Amino acid sequence: MTLLANARILTMDPQMREIPNGWIRIENGLISEMGEGSAPADSYLDMGGDLVMPGMVNTHCHMAMTLFRGLGEDVDDRLYRYILPLERECVTAPVVAVGSRLAALEMIRGGVTTVADMYYFEVEVGRATAEAGMRGIVGQTLGDFDAPDHDTFDEAFALTDALVEEFDGHRLITASIAPHAPYSTDIPVMERVAAWADDHPDNPVQMHLAESDAEMDWCARHHNARPVDVVARAGLLRPGLIAAHCLHIHEADSEKLAAHGVGVAHNARSNGKAGRGIAPVEMMRAAGVPVGLATDGAMSGNTLDLFSQFAPASMFQKILGHSRSVLPAAQLIRMATIEGASVLGMDKKIGSLEPGKAADLIRVSLDDPRVQPVYDIYSTLVFALMASDVQATMVDGQWLMRERRVETMDQAKVVADAIQVAGAFNQRIGALDRSMQ
Repeated sequence: MTLLANARILTMDPQMREIPNGWIRIENGLISEMGEGSAPADSYLDMGGDLVMPGMVNTHCHMAMTLFRGLGEDVDDRLYRYILPLERECVTAPVVAVGSRLAALEMIRGGVTTVADMYYFEVEVGRATAEAGMRGIVGQTLGDFDAPDHDTFDEAFALTDALVEEFDGHRLITASIAPHAPYSTDIPVMERVAAWADDHPDNPVQMHLAESDAEMDWCARHHNARPVDVVARAGLLRPGLIAAHCLHIHEADSEKLAAHGVGVAHNARSNGKAGRGIAPVEMMRAAGVPVGLATDGAMSGNTLDLFSQFAPASMFQKILGHSRSVLPAAQLIRMATIEGASVLGMDKKIGSLEPGKAADLIRVSLDDPRVQPVYDIYSTLVFALMASDVQATMVDGQWLMRERRVETMDQAKVVADAIQVAGAFNQRIGALDRSMQ
């Protein structure tokens, strides 16, 4: 049993209840009781007035791509010049394990307790995530391009089946299938994914959707339709679909996403960096689509903490709506917690602090001068607090980090391994550059 007391508690429950000074009792990985005032026992962990809130949910990530962070940042054709060749030639199962550990370390330090990932060698991603103590959905990517872990769609489906078998019944990890995007799978493959999903109702589907102008053009040219309609024709618009980006969405698209129970992962920072546009988050949420916050991969958005997403996500919607009142701060924190959990189909278990739910929570210090005074805790979270203010992270009642020290990972080794892989990448980058001279 663990008892946390003297805490400022942000529950994110249906009433958005705040407890200025309260306590939380944790037993067998679950929140058993909560209350206001003094601790109901003499022995407790004193939170010192710090903020205790639900652990945050990163609804779309490519964890192993931490190893590509900042690579070729100012090169227009970096995807084809560097990233794809490096993936084909250098990304192996051990490399994915190294990158995934680095990602898990960063997210734990930034208060993220649950992540939805899609990449290659996903068994390694799941193992690394579980070893770190995080909760995760891990998705095997399928696409019609050269992938580092498969040559055919048949092989990709076999890898997905192996992923399901590996994590069947796992306490923290759920396997997923991840068709890359409509243009890289097309309707016949998406129909096969839909049939697979029918046979695996407990395993979500992840994909990029309505992300770019090129995708819009492809769907119009090949199917005379918008991406949402192409996915619908394949039978893949369904509950359990986690749709990443959804930039090019109009009102009818939003209504279809809501009617079919689709969740959306919003990647404000990576979308902005790529110049791809602003997702109509308010329109989708108004239609009843759950929208969670996400970081995308570190190749695209550079950081994997959700604090770095808050301000861009807020400001982009205010720009789109020409008003500072659009997407209030409290709603952004919902998107980072309970609404993000809903996107992943996990809102009955995580996303808010309530008796009976998993003890996935974080402790955040409010001591830094840049934070004070606090008039509105949600506004403070969105615009003033940083990942480095997270003091402790807990998943399923287990401390993953306390006093800024991650207890489930060897930080020095994780970073050293990543630097070693980056050295090998650099050698290959030099050879690629010389070949173009």
